[in-house]
Order: sequence, then structure tokens, then C-alpha cells
Amino acid sequence: MQSDIAIQMENISKTFGVIKANEDVNLTVYSGEVHALLGENGAGKSTLMNMLSGIYSPDSGSISIHGKKVHFSSPKDSIALGIGMIHQHFKLVDVLTAKENIILGQQGGFFTKGKDLTKKVKEISDRYGLDINPDKKVYEMSVGEKQTLEIIKVLFRGARILIMDEPTAVLTPQEIKRLFKIIRNMRDQGCAVVIITHKLNEVMEISDRITVLRKGHSVETVKTATVEVPNLIEMMVGKKVDLAIEKKTLEGKKPLLEVDNIHVIDSEKKHALEDVSFTLYGGEILGVAGVAGSGQKELCETIAGLIHADKGRIFFEGDNIVGKTPRDIIRLGIRMGFIPEDRLGMGLVGTMDIVHNIILKDYQNQPGILLKRTECAEKAEKIVKKLDIQTPSIHSPVKKLSGGNIQKVLLGREIDSNPKVLITAYPVRGLDIGASYKIYDLLNEQKEKGVGVLFIGEDLDVLIDLCDRIMVLCNGVITGIVDPSKVSKEEIGLLMTGGSMKQEGEV
Repeated sequence: MQSDIAIQMENISKTFGVIKANEDVNLTVYSGEVHALLGENGAGKSTLMNMLSGIYSPDSGSISIHGKKVHFSSPKDSIALGIGMIHQHFKLVDVLTAKENIILGQQGGFFTKGKDLTKKVKEISDRYGLDINPDKKVYEMSVGEKQTLEIIKVLFRGARILIMDEPTAVLTPQEIKRLFKIIRNMRDQGCAVVIITHKLNEVMEISDRITVLRKGHSVETVKTATVEVPNLIEMMVGKKVDLAIEKKTLEGKKPLLEVDNIHVIDSEKKHALEDVSFTLYGGEILGVAGVAGSGQKELCETIAGLIHADKGRIFFEGDNIVGKTPRDIIRLGIRMGFIPEDRLGMGLVGTMDIVHNIILKDYQNQPGILLKRTECAEKAEKIVKKLDIQTPSIHSPVKKLSGGNIQKVLLGREIDSNPKVLITAYPVRGLDIGASYKIYDLLNEQKEKGVGVLFIGEDLDVLIDLCDRIMVLCNGVITGIVDPSKVSKEEIGLLMTGGSMKQEGEV
């Protein structure tokens, strides 16, 4: 590790209204190191990095880049000092080529000569071990290629300090290995790389040092080689957390949901789902793995009756439910806790409180024309207590809660309805470690009650530990249904990209 201090943030504080996002935070990052920034949801990681990238200005404290104090008034100032932010959601124009995206917004822009640009892109690619076709359109690229392009974009602008926000969130295990090789190459070339992530096993693999934030404060900075995962969790949460997921195998499971040859055509006349067939049993958790946009959303919404299948049948306890309304399907006992990125766009009404969001699902089951708010209020109190939902009151508008607490309200409401089938799409997205493991425990409780749980997840480690079987989707097609105890992450990753496993007996 070089001795040059690339980033020095001292006593940084930032307040939004009454919320202290950062308070007296200190962060030191050296050139030639990979520095992980860890913390629970809402710990202040993104706010801190947004100040480093010029999006926010600190209320107090100082920022020094390579030993010189700086003041950023916009992201342009940050970029000019060689700081590049690679966001979790890529900022690319799909219809343009790689090199057109690289020069977009640059001084000179499209007037840059094609040969000169291709030569410079090749020089950067060779130097850092990157591989990209400058003339390939973005819409033709894999997720890994898009991320590589984002990295080249910031390096092309002269970045020597790179901030990566959840860089592995949508990558397969093979793409993660390739990304880590690129990050190590950038470190070896003297770049300072800051990674914001929640995947502790990856932090241990790729980082040199780790800074932990808790409730807006910097708790400690440690060398990765001298710390263990349980210690990091204790620093993040402030207490010990048991990270064991107990998986029980239940005998005599009966088929609950049978999906037979389902086809769904999307608005662009393309196959969102093609010939999808599987069986979900009562008393099992069936995981669904796949890169983003592989048909997970369409699968959930087709089962729930929100979109119509163009072909095929779905049997629930022997009855074909294709063509039934969502209300009819809910009455049969199929509940969907679908958690999209826009959590308030589906399932909950932000301006309503927890009580009235529960009434939304219960009112059609109540006799008479008058709603029994007392029962719903009692149910809301029970859900808040069981899931440790942080809210001033059950009568506070849901939109004022944090993203993680909004998720708990939605999932808690669905579980409380005693479903026979529970569909959970990304149920722990945005939740801290303690809350995530609480959700896994709740799903296991449902499984032990004989509920069939369809679990769409992003973290392969969790899918392997939690699920009885894992179904892999690629471009709307099932590429395999595997026993997680008999396959590796790499084999699942191969299925996620449309490949097949060597041992056919495992699929």
C-alpha cells in the first residue's frame, strides 16, 4: 500500500432537517488500496460518498484530495479532481455504442476523432485489464459489460479515485470474479477504490481496509486481514447477531401450485416468459435466481393475476387460476409480497398509515358496510412489534418511514393473512442485517406451517442457505431447477447466463 493519502475526510457532518445523516465522520483512503465502506441501511454511507462526489456539501468538516483541501460545489468539481462515481444503476444510453457513451458529456464530445478515441479506449482497457468492444451498442451488452463500460467512462475522464456503489448487486459469480480482477488491477496501478457494499464475504475477499459507519458516525477503521466477519457485524449493529439460517426438511410435502407451460409476451412483443413449468410444494421454499430482468417480475405478476398469460395454465390446489382476478386469487390463499424498487408503487399507499394499508387488503373480507378499524389497529400493533418496525405511530403515513421499514409493513401484512402460497420478491432489499435475518426466520416459520414460499432473491449465498430448491431463470426460460446442497455458486451462475451444468443429473 502506498503512503499517499488520496482522500482525507475529517469531522464531516451533514443534516437533512432533523435527521443527522453524518456526524463527525472521519475517513482516510490511500492511493493503491481498496477501501470498503460498511454500515447498515441508513448508516450514512451514501450521504458521505455523495459529498465526496460533489452532489452534497458538508455542513461542517473538511475534505482533502491528495493533501489539498477542496470544496465541491457540483459533481463537475469532483470529476475535475479525478474522482469517479460508479452507481449501482448504470448511467448509460442504450442506443449508443460504448465509445459514444464514453465521450457523452465530454468537452469536444462527438467531435473527437474516432481513431483517436478507439486508441485511447484501448490504452485504458489494456492498462487496467478491461475488455470492451468500443463499437458495441449498450443494449447488446451483458450486465458485466455495462459495468466495465461505466468503469472505462470514469477512467477516460482521468479518475484515479473510484467510488463503487453496490458493484456486485446484479452480477453472476463469474462476473464478480472478473470485476474483482479489474479492481485489483486498478489498485495495483495506484488508484484508490472505495466500495459501498453489504456483502461481507466479498468485503473480506477484495478490500485492504474497512471503515464501519453506524447511525451516522464512523465507528472504526480496520485492516481486513486482522478482522473477522462477526466482529464487523458487531461494529455495524452494535451487538452480536446470529447469522445462522436453519433449514429444516419437511416430509410428505404436497403440490400446492403447478405452473404448466406458461408463456408471457411483453409490450415489445418479446417473450418475457417462455415455456415455464414447475411445481411449488407446501412446506418448501423455492428460490428463484437470475440476473435482473430475466422474467422474475412477470412470473410473480402472472401467478398473482396482475398480468395475463398468453399461453399455459397455473393450477392452485387442482384449480386453474389463469384468467381469475387478483381478488379471486387472494381469496384462494395466494398472497404476493412483491417488493419492487419503487416500494410505494405496488402494494402500499404512501399517504395512508399502517392501519389503513392493512384495511386495503382486509376490507372485502369484513361483513357489512362498516369497517372495523379496531381490529386492523390491533393487527398493525402486532406487526409493528413482531417485525420491530421503526415508526412514531401506527397512524403515521407509510411514506415517512425508511425503505426498510416500508418493506417490513408490506411483508408483515402478507404473512399475517395466513396465506397458503407466499410470493416474496426481493423481501430483504434495503434491510439491515438483523432485519434481514428476521425475515428469513419468518419465511421459515411459514414453511413449517405448510406454506409454499416462492423466494426471488439476489444474494446467491442466501438462496443456497435458505431454499430447499433453486429455480434459475435466463431470458424468461428455466435453465435448471437444482438442489442447493449439490451445486456451487459458479454452477448456478452458469445457468443464470444460459449455460448448462456438466452433471445433468443435478438439474
